Amino acid sequence: MRLLVVGANGQVGHALLQSLAPLGEVVATTRSGQLPDGRACETLDLAQTDGIEALLQRIRPDAVINAAAYTAVDRAEDEPEAAFAANAEGPGHLAQACASRGIPLVHYSTDYVFDGRGTRPYRDDDATDPLGIYGASKLAGEEAIARSGARHLILRTAWVYGLYGANFLRTMLRVGAERDELRVVADQRGCPTPAWLIADVTAQILRHGIAASGIRHLVAAGETNWHGFASAIFDGAHARGLIARKPNVVAITTADYPTRATRPAYSVLDTSHLREEYDLVLPDWRDALIETLSRPA
Repeated sequence: MRLLVVGANGQVGHALLQSLAPLGEVVATTRSGQLPDGRACETLDLAQTDGIEALLQRIRPDAVINAAAYTAVDRAEDEPEAAFAANAEGPGHLAQACASRGIPLVHYSTDYVFDGRGTRPYRDDDATDPLGIYGASKLAGEEAIARSGARHLILRTAWVYGLYGANFLRTMLRVGAERDELRVVADQRGCPTPAWLIADVTAQILRHGIAASGIRHLVAAGETNWHGFASAIFDGAHARGLIARKPNVVAITTADYPTRATRPAYSVLDTSHLREEYDLVLPDWRDALIETLSRPA
C-alpha cells in the first residue's frame, strides 16, 4: 500500500508514521515540507487548498489519512477564519479530491462537537452542539467530508496525549518537576487517549479496509477527570524514574480556571460501534498511560 499522511508533524501524525510503516510506503506531508527530525517530506498546507489536487495526482495513494488540524482551542475564538480553513474547508477539498479518484479517507475529529451536558457516553449518532469555534470548525469538517461522496472514516477522539508534541502529559511532567503543588480541574470528565493507540487502531482498520463510511468514536476505555489523570501521570512517572518526586495535586473547579473557550464538562465517548465493526479491544486509559510512559518519546 501507498499511504499519504497529511499533518505528519503533529501528535497523531508522528505516531502514524510508525504504526503505518508495516503496511507499505508511507508518504508524509507537513506545511513546511520538513519533518521534526529534519528529514524532507512533501509540502501541503491544508488551509491552502490549491495544492491538494496536484499532490494526489502525483502520489496516487491507496488511502489518505488526515491528521492535520487547527487545535488551538482558545485562540480559535479569535481566529475563526483560520480554524475553519484548516478544520473544515481544507478537509472538505481533500475529501472531494479523494472522491474523484476513488481514494478512501481517514480523518480525525473531536469530542468538542458535543456540548458536554451528557450523562452517559456519547454515541457516534448522538446530536452535536459545539460550544465554541474549535468544535464548530471540526463539526463543519465532518459535514464537508460526508457531503463529498468519498469513502471515509471519521474517528472522533478526545484528550489526546503522548511523549511527543504539546499535550497534557508533557505539560504535567514539565510543570510537575518545577513545582511542589499543582491545581488541576476535577469537574471535567473524559477519556485520556494516547496518540499511539489512535495510530495503531488506524493501521488495523486500513489493513482490512474501511467497513462503511461514517463516524466512529475512538478513545481508551474508562473515564476520569483532569485531576485524576494528572495524579495517575505523576504516580506512573515517579515509579519509572521520570520525575524525582510527586507534586501535590489540588482539585479545583472549571470556574477556578477560566479559559477563553468553554470546555465540555462531559466528554466520555462510546466506542462500541467501532469495537464491534473492527473486532477491537481498547485498553483502559490507566493501562494505556503506563504503556505510554514505558515507551521511548
